[in-house]
Amino acid sequence: MRAALRLVATPSAIIPLPVQIAAFCLIWSSAFAVTRLAMFDCPPLLLVTVRCVAAGAIMLAAARIFRGGDRFTRRDFAIYAALGIANYTLYLGMNCVAMAHGASAGLAALVASANPILTAVLAAAMLGEPLTGRKVAGLLLGIAGVALVVESRLTGGESLIGSALLVGALVALVGGTILFKRLAPQGSVLIGNGVQNFVGGLAIAPVAAVSENVGNVVPSARLLLALAFLVLLASIVAYLLWFHLLTVAGAATASAYHFLMPPLGLFFGWLMLGERVEPFDLIGVLPVVLGIWLVTHRQRRGAPIPAKPALGLDPTAVTGSPMRICANK
Repeated sequence: MRAALRLVATPSAIIPLPVQIAAFCLIWSSAFAVTRLAMFDCPPLLLVTVRCVAAGAIMLAAARIFRGGDRFTRRDFAIYAALGIANYTLYLGMNCVAMAHGASAGLAALVASANPILTAVLAAAMLGEPLTGRKVAGLLLGIAGVALVVESRLTGGESLIGSALLVGALVALVGGTILFKRLAPQGSVLIGNGVQNFVGGLAIAPVAAVSENVGNVVPSARLLLALAFLVLLASIVAYLLWFHLLTVAGAATASAYHFLMPPLGLFFGWLMLGERVEPFDLIGVLPVVLGIWLVTHRQRRGAPIPAKPALGLDPTAVTGSPMRICANK
């Protein structure tokens, strides 16, 4: 366990950078489809509870082994607990319930990918960050692309309730990003994300216990493999890879990887679940990808300076400069 975590945390000496980038993009974009696969055998909120509590326990145990939380204060704990509610209880909870109500995994991935676009606008309003013409154009393109795909999916029979929950999940995720940027907590990667996962899972557990029946869980190899993927790869390995990429590549370069997420999310929904990919999906992805590029890209003057990774929640929440991370999938 300890050796495996060290390998993931410091992969550059063994794993080539392009392989790390490909692994991160594939893990992150496929997590939506894997979540929906798991929900065939497990109610959504119970799934979120098990995933978050398990991932949080593993990361907190690893932090204790590596003594990564020696400088973790009570203030840091309180902030990360609040972030866990926003980014795990609300974001993951609403995403899973949305898919339980018929929202497709591909649409969930596309809506979540608009995070950096909306965050840039709210950061300008609430944090005083500059809102340039480039970011405004990115916002308008992102909204247009998401609206085009959602309208097409609703016409084709996609759930209105599910779509509304996906938008609510996006708002919760963006709220977590703004909270993180405003309060700027410190602490190690392992313990910060461990607290967020663990608290987020514990917070949703009572709701799951009241609204869902454990008897509806169907023990299966599919559920076990999906949970292993979500806990070990999506919740732990992908985050550690992301922080490492921020360190070795810098924020501006690392943000470019997220342009792949909308088309990859639709692809994995088709590959794993047989979800349809309509022409309007492909057309709508283009302005979303361009909008993300306009919001996250910044022209470089001189040599790029690698960014110190900011501890947060979700690799999809990248905004401007410096890039911040906030919760996901």
